[in-house]
Amino acid sequence: MTSLSEQLPHVTAFPHALGTGILLHTGTTLSSDVYARIDSFIADYEAVLSRFRDDSIVGRMRTASHGGTFDFPDWASELFELYDRLFAATNGAIDPCVGEDLIRLGYDESYSFASAPDAAEHAGAIHGRATWAADVERHGSTLVTHGPVSLDFGACGKGYLVDLIAGILNMGHPQPATPPAPASGGKTVLAPDDGYEAAPAITDRSDTALAPAGGGCLRSGLGVDQGTTQYVIDAGGDLLIRANSPIVIAFEDPTDPANAVGTAELSNGSFCASAPSRRHWTDAAGHQLHHLLNAIDGLPVTDVAATWVAVIPEPKSVATPSPQYPTATADGLATALFTTSASQLRVHFPFECAILTADRTAAQSTDFPGAFFTE
Repeated sequence: MTSLSEQLPHVTAFPHALGTGILLHTGTTLSSDVYARIDSFIADYEAVLSRFRDDSIVGRMRTASHGGTFDFPDWASELFELYDRLFAATNGAIDPCVGEDLIRLGYDESYSFASAPDAAEHAGAIHGRATWAADVERHGSTLVTHGPVSLDFGACGKGYLVDLIAGILNMGHPQPATPPAPASGGKTVLAPDDGYEAAPAITDRSDTALAPAGGGCLRSGLGVDQGTTQYVIDAGGDLLIRANSPIVIAFEDPTDPANAVGTAELSNGSFCASAPSRRHWTDAAGHQLHHLLNAIDGLPVTDVAATWVAVIPEPKSVATPSPQYPTATADGLATALFTTSASQLRVHFPFECAILTADRTAAQSTDFPGAFFTE
């Protein structure tokens, strides 16, 4: 088997991006010009969408006592559109306004992880918290509110940034990447990073080493050649893969990050996962809390342990179009599977998935490109 370092030997890191870091593995050295574009765009992205910054647009929306009109960059419009679709597909269980609930539960700007004593009494749409459909008026990339609204775009935010970085690699500015034709060849084996917050670690089942993986391939800093490029972009476990040989991705065990419970193989597509195992805390009463909430009641979901989602480009001959932002879609659906059945979501989105419930029951869709380990 071919190692990642042999196939894509050049690694470029953006270690502080979104709190998890982003890694690009490329076939050639990333040019200084393209590196600067990506680095600058990451800074702009956080300055717009981070709920942990008072000076971001999202931060200003949270403190606007009478609301207001907030103009986001044009590239944010498609992110908002994806949230429109997720809100509808989940009947409101996925909602950017869940940011208020996260703050009440202690996942706040200062990372206090100290929940408010009355958090459960005020959390969720059922207790009158603002909702995306009723309290945020959208006109393209402009949002209008009539009071303070605490937005959190964490369900899709990392995946969306990955897609926009792919657009920079391909064309020199943020836009969706047009996927190349599916590639073929021998397997490339990667190993997981035990620092990832999400669950798609990357490994060979027999490999005990832990190492990060990610990617991107450029040509003279002018963008990538769609006919020949290979790259893997990794944002804390949210993966966009364009490779000539399949990448083996391990399913991190949510109860033991050093172990895997299955693997998938992907050479062309997006792969994301979600699990509370790397971001959880205990409140004063001893309740276990985490960041994966059902926005309707505003409380952590307890019956799902981990989810894995693959969004794979469809051949042009297939009538169903591939998502324009595949990694953002996979990212959002990995969260949505905590609140909504796969069958309901598949009415609205093309994807494949695997799910591990809290009682260790495993299930996967028919065409999911992987499987759980069995004894």
